[in-house]
Amino acid sequence: MFEGITGKELILACSAIGAGLAMIAGIGPGIGQGYAAGKGAEGVGRRPEAQGDIVRTMLLGAAVAETTGIYGLIIALILLFANPLIRLIG
Repeated sequence: MFEGITGKELILACSAIGAGLAMIAGIGPGIGQGYAAGKGAEGVGRRPEAQGDIVRTMLLGAAVAETTGIYGLIIALILLFANPLIRLIG
């Protein structure tokens, strides 16, 4: 099935697939941040005097949620442009 495919080509193909899968990690933070922003807007609408606390808490939660997306992006970039597995083949 894999006749004519070298080890390097197989690693590059699998790395591209892995990078694509790693970028799926961006879906969760996107949904979470949208939900948090919506709930934050609801909270400010209900209690405008607590806007500072609500926005501060929402931004902290958004920053924490964004880390998983950034990790996925870094893994994808490493797999695509600085793949350490290719050096193993020589």
